[in-house]
Amino acid sequence: MDTEKVNSMDFGEFVDVFGNVTERCPLIAAAVWSQRPFSDLEDLEKHFFAFIDALPQSGQEGILRCHPDLAGSELQRGTLTAESQREQSGAGLRSLGADGRLRLAELNAQYRARFGFPFVLAARFSDRTAVPRELARLLLCPSAQELRTALGEVKKIGSLRLADLLRADPAKL
Repeated sequence: MDTEKVNSMDFGEFVDVFGNVTERCPLIAAAVWSQRPFSDLEDLEKHFFAFIDALPQSGQEGILRCHPDLAGSELQRGTLTAESQREQSGAGLRSLGADGRLRLAELNAQYRARFGFPFVLAARFSDRTAVPRELARLLLCPSAQELRTALGEVKKIGSLRLADLLRADPAKL
């Protein structure tokens, strides 16, 4: 899909297509739509990220809370968004054994208790052995630093999802 197609989308179509660039936050796509026209993928991405950056801390934490736990109950039940399903499966999190799932559940719970939001990681850049190591490492970080780190991961995920969408055949969306 090219930027001409993106710029010609009406509000509803734009939100339908781009509503999960930021996990379960179609409101961001709704706000970004009004910034048209976009010159290219980088310009579109810039508007998504500027919206996130402009939010107060409580709004940024809210975005993080929209993310599922990695290898959590939503993955096991099959209730993840299609994007998260692909990303977590691609990182091998669907194929974790019982011990691996239990270890991640414990780490996810510790992380959520410490920071107030779930651990967010661009799973496409990771694998099932690296995820628990990274989660355990980040549990030791100061809260303000971890908020910045987590928002950086949200942006990595969003960047990948935007790239996927702009490379996609619009007939398949």
